[in-house]
Amino acid sequence: MRLTMILYSMIATAMAGTGVIAVLTAGYGTLWPILIAAAVGAVLALPVAWAVARQID
Repeated sequence: MRLTMILYSMIATAMAGTGVIAVLTAGYGTLWPILIAAAVGAVLALPVAWAVARQID
């Protein structure tokens, strides 16, 4: 679990940032699309971090 949380902090940042960049590139510069993209990236990062931690162990 500890490894998963450490990986989550890095993976969530990368995925949320990628989502925000994608939204801004698509031309949506208002608050809500940016927040939604960041939240989706953070939520999707949890199973990714778990799977990566599982592969490492």
